[in-house]
Amino acid sequence: MSGEPLLRGDGPRPDDARRPDDGQQARRHAMVQDQLAARGISDPAVLTAMESVPRHRFVPPPMERHAYTDGALSIGLGQTISQPYIVALMTELLRLDGSSRLLEIGTGSGYQAAVAACIAAEVWSVERMETLSQRAAALLIALGVHNVHLVVGDGSRGLPEQSPFDAVIVTAATERVPPALLGQLTEGGRLVVPIGPIGHTQTLTVFVRHGDGFQVREDIPCRFVPLIESPRASAVGGDDTEGGSAPSASADRAVEDESKGPQSVEGEVRKGT
Repeated sequence: MSGEPLLRGDGPRPDDARRPDDGQQARRHAMVQDQLAARGISDPAVLTAMESVPRHRFVPPPMERHAYTDGALSIGLGQTISQPYIVALMTELLRLDGSSRLLEIGTGSGYQAAVAACIAAEVWSVERMETLSQRAAALLIALGVHNVHLVVGDGSRGLPEQSPFDAVIVTAATERVPPALLGQLTEGGRLVVPIGPIGHTQTLTVFVRHGDGFQVREDIPCRFVPLIESPRASAVGGDDTEGGSAPSASADRAVEDESKGPQSVEGEVRKGT
């Protein structure tokens, strides 16, 4: 599918006629309390969204019993659904509200988009793999998520025809930020992305646009599958700024305490024990 809208609703809800929730609400509540609130996630909207979205619906059936455990899970095709904590943290770092327009790079299972859709006005999500995008579209429709638009394409170029965005989230690792993504942010817009060497520990990094520059803040170590970039994509400051002008990044780094924990698999970070 390409740019197909899913009609807006009041947030994700289970399709009880097809697959009852089967008592999963208690598991979601425990996940929110033990894995998120206990680790410092405090935004009420994020906590509510994480408790509302049926995570078990976004994993393959054999993995459903592990859906609310503290870790990332495979969804096939070499991709993963991120650890609940990392989904919540990235969503909180975006600082979404009811008027926000969000661009997500890497739809994957659709779980991150569903969580963000509980808070933001509109979510646009780009996925290279058509199979994943189609799966996510079918599930989001079944769950009644009506404010997400899915696009099959090259996420490294963003969506210039829909820009600007109040926030951009990249759910795959890159050694550099594609300048098109920075260029598609509004004034004060926030981009959250894992930056670092592929196959090793990356750093969750937040860029905030201020006029012709960016404040850059490093958060926690993490590890994600790689972002597959277009050959034309280049580092911040390069010539390829399709979709908008990317100002130079001015470092204003506040590195979080790494005692929040190392991680072990893609889309996961360990914080505390």
